[in-house]
Amino acid sequence: MQPVHVVGGGLAGSEAAWQIARRGIPVILHEMRPVRGTDAHKTDGLAELVCSNSFRSDDAEQNAVGLLHAELRDAGSLIMRSADTHQVPAGGALAVDRDGFSDAVTAALEAHPLITIERGEIAGLPPHDWDSVIVATGPLTSPALSEAILAETGEDALAFFDAIAPILHFDSVDFDTCWFQSRYDKVGPGGSGKDYINCPMDKDQYNAFIDALIAAPKTEFKEWEENTPYFDGCLPIEVMAERGRETLRHGPMKPMGLTNAHKPDQKPYAVVQLRQDNALGTLYNMVGFQTKLRHGAQLEVFRQIPGLEDAVFARLGGLHRNTFLNSPKLLDATLRLKARPALRFAGQITGCEGYVESASVGCMAGLFAAAERLGTEIAPPPATTAMGALLGHITGGHILRDEPGPRSFQPMNVNFGLFPPVEAPKVDAEGKRIRGKDKSRAKKRAMTDRARTDFGAWMQTLALPEKAA
Repeated sequence: MQPVHVVGGGLAGSEAAWQIARRGIPVILHEMRPVRGTDAHKTDGLAELVCSNSFRSDDAEQNAVGLLHAELRDAGSLIMRSADTHQVPAGGALAVDRDGFSDAVTAALEAHPLITIERGEIAGLPPHDWDSVIVATGPLTSPALSEAILAETGEDALAFFDAIAPILHFDSVDFDTCWFQSRYDKVGPGGSGKDYINCPMDKDQYNAFIDALIAAPKTEFKEWEENTPYFDGCLPIEVMAERGRETLRHGPMKPMGLTNAHKPDQKPYAVVQLRQDNALGTLYNMVGFQTKLRHGAQLEVFRQIPGLEDAVFARLGGLHRNTFLNSPKLLDATLRLKARPALRFAGQITGCEGYVESASVGCMAGLFAAAERLGTEIAPPPATTAMGALLGHITGGHILRDEPGPRSFQPMNVNFGLFPPVEAPKVDAEGKRIRGKDKSRAKKRAMTDRARTDFGAWMQTLALPEKAA
């Protein structure tokens, strides 16, 4: 049997390779690192996490990304298996030790008898004798491959910036000022309800911090980068500050659900949260503090945060450029390039955003490629499922323009707005009318219950053989 080629060893490519090999099909996984590095990666490990270490909410009943976690687990995902094994406390979120996670994915793929890992850049479109290819090169697709894809499609690739949050050493935090607590004391996977380090600010400290953020020198853009927009879900902290003085207090620095353990009678005006970044608990990242500040300015400004006056940083923040296709126009319902059906795309290059979303698209691309190689056809997952809703966004777009013309297309995290409407119960078990927040929760529960049922039924229809590694 001819192999399926997977180009890119990030979360999407790793998951795609795993799903294909599980079906008894040989895979050649191409990863350019360490032969050619990127501005964001630090290692040559597969599925390296270059931004946050959080897979976000693990709540499969009330959160769309938590539902996506559940669907991936049901699909036998290597990414979720490795994440669950290497989780670190993070309140209601699933966060991982980034090195342990990457090492686990790398080890599993290296050990699989049907997976061959080849290190080196694919500097252009794959040769035509590769009759089944998944391109999962992510937000840091090499310039040569990007240009080749553009030439093949005749389209312009869109681009935006992602910003990386700093990581600091736990033992440099002042716990005479800071305290452990999850927002609303929420207990998540592997957590205790005291999973975040909280750094409080009063009003004067907050205002001084905002002034310093806005005034600090930023990274200068190169000429080719100047018109690149940001993805709203990953805005640099200083860009949020420039949008309004109170923006951060209603975003990553919101004080709600937190009580200062040192001064329980004084409500913090704002709070900076730190989340565990490795299994040892020696490193913590600054939640929501993606930044394009110059490195010297980061040290000066972030050490103004109460409790971080003597902070020692293991990694400072930075920027990287992200690229994605106009997928609704270029890709078919099984992620094949319409101009060259032997090529499939997966991961962030398709216009999804987020680790779990990338892995999910890699999972679907792998299943589609496996079915094609085995001579069978499978329908895409139902639109009522998280994977199906995400695929519908990628292949159908989501924003209707006011003026005549095609739909616009921008990167998107999975969210309930992508799902078809659902009829939610109007009364509870006792016959009382459901109102307010309970009404919203009932609707989300109805949506996730429907999704779990439909996804389970879809998995049963795949009829693809599974072979143990």
